Amino acid sequence: MRYLTFALTMLPVSALAAPYDRPLPQAQSATAELWFALASVTLIAALYCVHRVVSRR
Repeated sequence: MRYLTFALTMLPVSALAAPYDRPLPQAQSATAELWFALASVTLIAALYCVHRVVSRR
């Protein structure tokens, strides 16, 4: 009962909380774009290797 009373008394305080501010996305750096390109090429090469192995069945 004590916890219910505490929760009910704290309810109006939580209603006065500040609204959520969405974080703004940052621009990508050139280094991040380079790593993404490298990962993309590696993924395509790995998928081609899997294709070759599976098609030899």
